[in-house]
Amino acid sequence: MQLKNLGIAMVIIGIVMMAYTGFNYVTTEKVVDFGPIQVNKEVNHPINWSPIVGIVLAVGGIVLILTNKKTT
Repeated sequence: MQLKNLGIAMVIIGIVMMAYTGFNYVTTEKVVDFGPIQVNKEVNHPINWSPIVGIVLAVGGIVLILTNKKTT
């Protein structure tokens, strides 16, 4: 039963990773701090992955689901 749940989760994550190949997050860095005057800079940090990773996860999840059905 746990392998089936893991397989389902892997398929869902794999499909999401195929649909969205990355995301960005923004941090704020202090550039100047001179008493009451502060200058901040927003920096984008992209996180990208290949859609092949999503395909591998989805196929691995399907294999887990199918092998779990055969053993029960």
